[in-house]
Amino acid sequence: MPTDPAVHLDEAALQFVEKFGQALTDAGVPRMPSRVFAAILASPEGSLTARDMTEILRISPAAVSGAVRYLGQIQLLRRRRRPGERRDHFVVRSDYWYEMVSTQDKRYQDLLGALSDGIDAVGPDSPAGERLQETHDFFAYLAEEMPRLVERWRARRISEEGA
Repeated sequence: MPTDPAVHLDEAALQFVEKFGQALTDAGVPRMPSRVFAAILASPEGSLTARDMTEILRISPAAVSGAVRYLGQIQLLRRRRRPGERRDHFVVRSDYWYEMVSTQDKRYQDLLGALSDGIDAVGPDSPAGERLQETHDFFAYLAEEMPRLVERWRARRISEEGA
């Protein structure tokens, strides 16, 4: 059982952790970070210590360390310490999804640059060039629309909180 008696995931929550963790893995997130994120998301306070994670998920401290490092790098969680405690707590950001999506601009620009170089390399009129151009156009569309989508989400959240 977890070190903090207040932190407990019942069987249904553990099943969710595995199911959602697998869905994230299928979407391209590495397996351990997927499971760790799902466990923190399903925890009562949205916060777990590294030791809690090792016990809940039955994984090694090294697996937890790698997972929280990855999740911190992609800004899905943050580390905090409660006053008077020596242990770090890993917390799901309340704005995690839309912040992650809204910070993808550099990735889109990198993809677009690489695709443009690829189109030049294979020739824009070749079958490969046409495929690369279609891919380029799709990512250009995402780069243009994602900020708008995030802004609409933020406005919706604000209006829901005010209601």
